Amino acid sequence: MFMGTPDFALPSLLKLTEVFKVVGVITQPDRPSGRGRKLTSSPVKETALKLGLEVFQPEAANSENALKQIRGWDPDLICVTAYGQILKPSLLDLPRFGCINVHASLLPRWRGASPINTAILNGDSHSGVTIMKMGPGLDDGPILAQESIEILPEETAGSLFDRLSTMGGELLVATIPSYLEGKITPQVQDPAFASYAPQLNKSAGKLNFEQSAELLDRTIRAFSPWPGTFTFWNDERLIIHQARAVSVSSPGAGVLSVYDGYPAIGTSAGMLVLEQLQLAGKKKVTGPAFLNGNPFWSGS
Repeated sequence: MFMGTPDFALPSLLKLTEVFKVVGVITQPDRPSGRGRKLTSSPVKETALKLGLEVFQPEAANSENALKQIRGWDPDLICVTAYGQILKPSLLDLPRFGCINVHASLLPRWRGASPINTAILNGDSHSGVTIMKMGPGLDDGPILAQESIEILPEETAGSLFDRLSTMGGELLVATIPSYLEGKITPQVQDPAFASYAPQLNKSAGKLNFEQSAELLDRTIRAFSPWPGTFTFWNDERLIIHQARAVSVSSPGAGVLSVYDGYPAIGTSAGMLVLEQLQLAGKKKVTGPAFLNGNPFWSGS
């Protein structure tokens, strides 16, 4: 059986169906989305239905209603990728071989909801995927397999997301046979090395120019494409899609200037050069194009 919800889970589901019999899929209920707040199915639901798989969408995966459905499917193993709820022992203990999870970090580093974003934000040189046996705690189960990947210099959360989701699906199906045959000795995580990646929200994207340009550059990449980063200019919301840190003398934190034909903002250390930006309600433009349309950017 498979449990998952967002795009990140799709490679795991697709790979599983290529190799194993998937008896059913559990995903989150349809949620309102977009300006019209229209009920929208999860990417996993849409894909599962196209594959002809039975889909169940309980509000609570640990409810008796959900447990009854799972008992009816009688899975030998449950595979979980970015499902979105904590599973209790009553569910974890149902399958003969328990539940295993695809997590987008090198556990025990970055347990929690935003491991990809947090790895970039903290300047990690590597990220990766962990396959673990699930327990009742938060991403603290024993490790079955791991694979590492280098975080590229200009990596965004979006690009790392794509690479890790593909890697996760491949590592999952490669791990399952050895796990079922008892050829893997699960490695208990050392809690002394655990770190946590919190849930993100839109307000986290407001840039603080009292920070260094290097940290702001990482923040922009870590929050791309969601929740995005922004500041305010002339009382208008200014979305920063892409920027780079420059190690030059800063005119002061938050001071506007122009650097090499691009709009720039001073920070506590260095300058943040804005390469792609967007005023609320307008199109995304390059830095030079923005200056052409807004010649009084820096007040001169």
